[in-house]
Amino acid sequence: MNCELKEQRIAFVDWIRVIACFMVMLVHASENFYGADDSGLAGNVSKLANEANRFWVAFYDGGLGRTAVPLFMTISAFLLVPMKPGVSMTDFYRRRALRILPPMIVFMLLYCFLPLAWGGMTWETSWADFCRLPWNFPSMAGHLWFMYPLISLYLIIPVVSPWLEKASAKDERLFLYIFAFSTIMPWLHRFVSDELWGECFWNGFHMLWYCSGYLGYLVLAHYIRFHLTWGNGKRISVGLVCFLVGAAFTAWSFWLKGEPGVAIETPMLEWSWEFCTLNVLLATFGLFLMFSTIQKPAPRIVTSIAKLSFGMYLMHMFFLAPIAVYFVNGNQAEPLIPVWAAIPAIAVLSYICCAVTTKLISFLPGSKWIVGQ
Repeated sequence: MNCELKEQRIAFVDWIRVIACFMVMLVHASENFYGADDSGLAGNVSKLANEANRFWVAFYDGGLGRTAVPLFMTISAFLLVPMKPGVSMTDFYRRRALRILPPMIVFMLLYCFLPLAWGGMTWETSWADFCRLPWNFPSMAGHLWFMYPLISLYLIIPVVSPWLEKASAKDERLFLYIFAFSTIMPWLHRFVSDELWGECFWNGFHMLWYCSGYLGYLVLAHYIRFHLTWGNGKRISVGLVCFLVGAAFTAWSFWLKGEPGVAIETPMLEWSWEFCTLNVLLATFGLFLMFSTIQKPAPRIVTSIAKLSFGMYLMHMFFLAPIAVYFVNGNQAEPLIPVWAAIPAIAVLSYICCAVTTKLISFLPGSKWIVGQ
């Protein structure tokens, strides 16, 4: 094959895609064991059935899976920032839109109407979901919330890219310190005040608004790629410590609030599970550092799954929901197999089903408009 036609891939980015995609399914598998209803996902109220569920949900969902979303944000920024020379804002937006919007729209429509085929929703719910599509994701596709902040990240890249090209390491570190400080705001909102630093009923834009959110992961990715000169040994040692500390705190925060048999508002149970909290930032930074030490080309199967990961993410709730129903078996306290095995089993089976289905679809003409490319 002509080397100019062969796609250049970064091995550790493919590894992140493959593993973070599994993490997403691990998170959603875990939700079946603390939701207060039988919907399969955690709603506004949660309730843990027993101590086993309390521990294993905290371990899998909080400790292992919580970095999935920021990892995806970070690798997107790692690959796209700074923009290539000569690429205009319009060209950048057009390329990104053509890459992600058609599959997103296809699956939004599928989540609106496909469940009608097996009685998974009523026509009224289906039509209501369809009517809300211009404004938000369908009711059965809560995982598609991720697409909106991803689009937001794409929208801001052409704006911040020129600054990042010129910024010194010191300047970027200063921004990252401010971003890191902003990640304590979810804690302050829950335990100190609903309104912070200018927030009030007529103003939702707080003092740190423009230095917070996923923009911080964008700058972090650029800093690691262009300014962090650590060798592999230091990346692994520092990364491991950061990941273990961040993941342990994330898991502990859920365990602390989750009293079995007691209903609790989900935001309070997940008080430190937001993706822009200090602990999740620390774990993501550590895990990304460790992945960045991978230099050997990824095995063919990893590269193949990495190419399928977007489609797998889009479709996974179609598989995960019925698989979870089978394993939960109508009783969160006594699933078909012990909860420590049930959660990863749901995630693994969902992952395999998604990989096979996405691969089969990829052989169809025009498959990039359905499952990406």
